[in-house]
Amino acid sequence: MTVVFVHGAPETADIWDGVRDHLATDSVALRLPGFGSDRPESFGATIDEYTQWLIEELRRIPGPVDLVGHDIGAMLTYRVVAEPTVTVRSWVADDASVLHPDHRWHELAKTWQTVGAGEEFVRQAVVAPKTVVAKLRSLGLPETHRAHGHFDLEMGRAILDLYRSAYESRYRAWGPATRTSTPGLVIHPVHDALDDYGFASDVARQLGATFYLMPGAGHWWMLDDPAAAAQALSDFWESLFPTRGAQWPFNS
Repeated sequence: MTVVFVHGAPETADIWDGVRDHLATDSVALRLPGFGSDRPESFGATIDEYTQWLIEELRRIPGPVDLVGHDIGAMLTYRVVAEPTVTVRSWVADDASVLHPDHRWHELAKTWQTVGAGEEFVRQAVVAPKTVVAKLRSLGLPETHRAHGHFDLEMGRAILDLYRSAYESRYRAWGPATRTSTPGLVIHPVHDALDDYGFASDVARQLGATFYLMPGAGHWWMLDDPAAAAQALSDFWESLFPTRGAQWPFNS
């Protein structure tokens, strides 16, 4: 099997390094175009273009594939597993409340979606990076993480294009149609200030997914305790595809 990790914003693929170090399986952490990697001139960085990009990347990776998405990467994961054009063996994602009909974007997302305010955020993040670091720390980014050294003008522009393409709740666009028979795990960290417990659990039931309330973790659960995060992922896969007879210890 190959585990495929997809990061969020404003992040790069290195947020998965610690988790990958604790996994005894092949894995790859994809870099979204414009997030520490080149963004083709023809790439508009909309949510739909990123979805298609991820589908094409998955087609290149030898299977079976177990997909793991965080933040924007979670949004892409939910969309991909509902697509009949690509096959994954299992999926894991957080931020499930984004698919709920009553979802409302958090304040940082609203800033990025607002013309003028979003551009000012990007300018400050480039010329005075401590400002964006302080904001992310307030939302739970661990002090031990070297915060977003790859944030540059290209990433900033990609974030604005991405979030402005997803201005309305994505539930209105494709949430009700998100159905999948692929086994999945919805992660809700108990200290995640950007995800709603009730909404996330409702969406997990809608998707027929296992719902896992991750203890002692926030929005960046993969950084809070990489070993524990890797163990939770491994236990979930073991429950689906047992090799040692382990039992999944959490309630669906």
